[in-house]
Amino acid sequence: MADDTMTFEATPTMDIETQDKVESAERAAENNNVGAAISRVDGPLKVTGQARYAADFAVPNPLYAHLVISTIGKGRITGIDDQAARQVKGVREIYSHANKLDEGSAKFFAAGGQAQQSWEPFAEPDVRFYGETIGLVVAETILGAREAAAELVFQYESEDPAAVIDASGVERQEMPDKAVTKGDFDSAFEAAPVKIDSDYETAPNVHNAMELFATTAHWVGDKLTVYVPSQWVKGFQIGLAEELGIDEANIEVVCPFVGGGFGGKGSLFTWVSLIAAASRDLGRPVKLYVTREQGFTTASFRAETRQSVRLAAAEDGTFQALEHTGDELTSRADNYFVNGQDATVRMYQADAIRTGLTTVHADRQTPGFMRAPAETPYFFGLESAVDEIARELSMDPVELRIKNDTMIDPVDGVPYTSRSLKECFRQGGESFGWSNYTPEIGSMNEGEWMIGWGVATATYPTQMSPCTVRIHLDVSGEARLQVASHDVGTGAYTVLTQAVADELGIPVEKVRVELGDSRLPPGTIAGGSISTASNVSAIMIACERIRQRLGLERGADNDLAAAFENFGQAGIEEYAEWNPSAAKKNATKTLYNGQVMIVGGPEEDYTAFAFGAIFSEVRINRFTHEIRVPRMTGAFAAGRIMNAKTAKSQYLGGMVWGIGHALHETAEVDPRTGAYMNDNISEYLVPVNADVPNMDAIIVPEVDDKVNPAGVKGIGEIGIVGVAASIANAVHHATGTRLRRIPIRLEDLVQA
Repeated sequence: MADDTMTFEATPTMDIETQDKVESAERAAENNNVGAAISRVDGPLKVTGQARYAADFAVPNPLYAHLVISTIGKGRITGIDDQAARQVKGVREIYSHANKLDEGSAKFFAAGGQAQQSWEPFAEPDVRFYGETIGLVVAETILGAREAAAELVFQYESEDPAAVIDASGVERQEMPDKAVTKGDFDSAFEAAPVKIDSDYETAPNVHNAMELFATTAHWVGDKLTVYVPSQWVKGFQIGLAEELGIDEANIEVVCPFVGGGFGGKGSLFTWVSLIAAASRDLGRPVKLYVTREQGFTTASFRAETRQSVRLAAAEDGTFQALEHTGDELTSRADNYFVNGQDATVRMYQADAIRTGLTTVHADRQTPGFMRAPAETPYFFGLESAVDEIARELSMDPVELRIKNDTMIDPVDGVPYTSRSLKECFRQGGESFGWSNYTPEIGSMNEGEWMIGWGVATATYPTQMSPCTVRIHLDVSGEARLQVASHDVGTGAYTVLTQAVADELGIPVEKVRVELGDSRLPPGTIAGGSISTASNVSAIMIACERIRQRLGLERGADNDLAAAFENFGQAGIEEYAEWNPSAAKKNATKTLYNGQVMIVGGPEEDYTAFAFGAIFSEVRINRFTHEIRVPRMTGAFAAGRIMNAKTAKSQYLGGMVWGIGHALHETAEVDPRTGAYMNDNISEYLVPVNADVPNMDAIIVPEVDDKVNPAGVKGIGEIGIVGVAASIANAVHHATGTRLRRIPIRLEDLVQA
């Protein structure tokens, strides 16, 4: 394991009076299945600049690389003029398809592999999308590499790309095996007295994490160390071994911190093996910093969708038929899809259900995961449609959702492990003041501001994966946890510290946690809200074994020194594997092969989801049509909460991103070339402090002893779900204009 692996311990900094108040509040919270709200144990490292991200690790005498990306949307490279580029001082080598590096390809992640996409860079002269990696310059300095890249000239034979979802040259592929059918939808829809039939659109979104993409490769003999932002170091290690044709044991992938991930750093980037191969070829470490502009096309993104929702109800509001179909853009080579309808049709009771999915192959890079990949776009369609039919029924939109609440999965007919949606609406509504809601359009205006209130359901499936951990405890009461999982900014270091401390009955400041190194016991991928549930379940097994061997009782005031004296040793270590009951028996073993078996959500005997309710207020200036969201309340029930503070942070962060999804974020694609026209953080708009003046996230206590040993449902994804619909519904309440495309822009209201 690299010497750079970081460990963390909590350090209390509060005075005694404050500490007493906090501990009292923490005890009250714990009684409601909510853990202590301690501050992040890695916080001091981050605020003092000591936390090292992938680009921060020093290597001896490095070279610097710069990517060269295509400037056409489709075609073929017919020539390369590198004469001027090679004259730039310090240039060591220029790579392209003409002098391909010695590296192979890994299998596409959606097909069971690790690679971000199935296309291999430099494999051929064909250009498949605008911004594809077609060259790599390596030089003695960053500036030298960038100058040479600017001097490099590629000649093309260009074709017109089909770069957007409704372009004439796209290829449509229906996915009948993903369809869900229950009852006779056509008959039920036709017979229902109240119905809506609406189409919705969501825009492409691009990951713009604070931490840019980067890679450093360092060979020592036949051993390779790679520093790269990763949500899955074990998968990166396996994928790199496949691409480089070497034993995985000779590769170490290191990533102790991730400066924002949420899907964008979950699969192996196409350039990592290029940097490793260039380092091997040139005999020196190589560092790559991917620019913000390049990150728009060389990494994954959230693809645009086109959706249709048909919803029918009886006069009393009981849903009778629900159909949700969607078209999703993907690349020419890869059939990536998210199929969010599989979740939307499980939200409310309906007698007849039908879904449909079509993938649209276009000349763009392969999409990938982005926070709540399936639920975020598709709940905009569903929850907008529910609001529309509430209007048709003249029913309160909260009352309508509660009326159609169900404890039985409407698709599979199995029970939910727990479902506290009604309580979320109750607590969220009380906090927001929903009792003051008046349904008439424009009835809540103040002066020049048109005011609207909107609401939507939030949800995310409870998912888990196998996990392995190693825990060492010594006579001094110091414990060390090792697991190749990640903290992508969500507080994993803190909640895992708390889990070990709680299970072993020791103070949190006595626990050290090691994450983000492929040499550690393989944990989970940091995605799908699976990390806490999976890691804590494995931690519980390891700690139980330690307690048994030492004769300790959980929750008791144990004499640790006496226990170790009786044990006859000064330390004890346990390795543990946890395998979810729904996973295959050998699933923990396949972790070592880079295969993560994610289970949960709809299963054979149960369905497990976390739930929430989003309440939004919008204010729209009647003269300028400026749109503001002055306040928003989210109430969420997600089983056991390990840390009230980090959980609330996650909920609020998701809600902020939801505002961006509703009002700001879109990757503007030029249909003529496939180029992103706003490939920078100045023009790719995201919410800032002024956009979110007053937000609150309520933790609704919930106990679920069926989902996993930890009772954890996961919280990282749910906060964004439903936010866009709640805002669009509020816009309609304020103006009477129903906008079915996001992001909602000022000009949409002007035109309406």
